[in-house]
Amino acid sequence: MATANTSEAPVLKVENLRTYFRTRWGEVKAVDGVSFELRKGETLGIVGESGSGKSVTVLSMMRLIPIPPGRIVEGTITLDGEDLLQLSESEMSKVRGSKIALIIQDPMTSLNPVFTIGNQVTEAIRIHQDIPKRSVMEKALEVLRKVNIPAAETRIRDYPHQLSGGMRQRVVGAIGISCQPLVLIADEPTTSLDVTIQAQYLKLLRDLQQESGMSLIFITHDFGIVAKMCDRVAVMYAGKIVEEGSVRDIFNKPSHPYTEALLASVPKMEEDVDRLYAIEGQPPLLHDLPVGCSFADRCPYVMDRCREEYPPEFPVDEGHYSACWRLA
Repeated sequence: MATANTSEAPVLKVENLRTYFRTRWGEVKAVDGVSFELRKGETLGIVGESGSGKSVTVLSMMRLIPIPPGRIVEGTITLDGEDLLQLSESEMSKVRGSKIALIIQDPMTSLNPVFTIGNQVTEAIRIHQDIPKRSVMEKALEVLRKVNIPAAETRIRDYPHQLSGGMRQRVVGAIGISCQPLVLIADEPTTSLDVTIQAQYLKLLRDLQQESGMSLIFITHDFGIVAKMCDRVAVMYAGKIVEEGSVRDIFNKPSHPYTEALLASVPKMEEDVDRLYAIEGQPPLLHDLPVGCSFADRCPYVMDRCREEYPPEFPVDEGHYSACWRLA
């Protein structure tokens, strides 16, 4: 697990980010007031059910939201002292890949089937790094070897369909790290990997982080990955961060009912139960959010106040916050 220097200024700071989508049903508030910080060498895990806003948050940070129907309504995204939302598209294209990079969940949708692996790995290097042309391919081979692609000299001439799912995922990782970004975002990076390769891939990312000092954002449903890889955790529900704290605090002292429910949903090998725990009900419709807490209809501790007003963030411990009226 990485250890960030908390005395340093954050390399990434997201404040009050709001990203909405216009649909025929109404305005969908996919990201609704998200704020967090990330320091050099730190790993932040973002967890939550599908549709909670995790991927839209990081796509907003990368300025990859399709316009229309999406739009970033409000907020600031400060990377290395520069607000990404104030950059032109040409300026952002220089930042994307060099200072902040994204490993997408499905490698088959992020790799172009008509170009070789070599074409796709060298593209970012050619655009962002000022090195001689003859050295570009050598650099590409170097990053492919870093992600443990066997026979990289041969595979660099292959097309995506000629590789296994695990190898494609490692190629996407190679593209992400090729320009040594300050921040690497991994959106469910182990989905297509079997357990053995998953462990190798996570170790690889951890080793690369220790070597380069880059910061990591992990989007995942897997609390095992969170425990193994992350320093801090942000729990998202219905477009908002409902709890944030260190891994130790979140696992040992969850303070939001949704966090408690997520952790209770993880099967425990030492327990013999007839039926696994599941969170009752469904998340709210993002185009028709309730006035109060979005989790109120599924919460076992719900009070009248929960349905009338959305709770602010209450401090639980140092660096540990939770948006729940029980802490008022």
